[in-house]
Amino acid sequence: MTHGVVHYAVTNMPGAVARTSTFALNNATLPFVLALAGKGTEAAVKADPHLLHGLNVYKGKITHPAVAAALGLAYTDPKRLLKG
Repeated sequence: MTHGVVHYAVTNMPGAVARTSTFALNNATLPFVLALAGKGTEAAVKADPHLLHGLNVYKGKITHPAVAAALGLAYTDPKRLLKG
């Protein structure tokens, strides 16, 4: 109990509603898949800030600051790689 409130967390909620959660995941990810397939990786990432911010590695460089920090490796701004 925190601040007079009982907190309860259900583990693996998607597993309890597998069919519904599958449709939800598909609806959330399909537009990205279609953009990548239709435009190609570089054009899709340039056109969509969500894809850009989700990019972890590109052209052999780590392009996500948190991933670079967690691994103790150099970070490269993906926008720099997408220009050339």
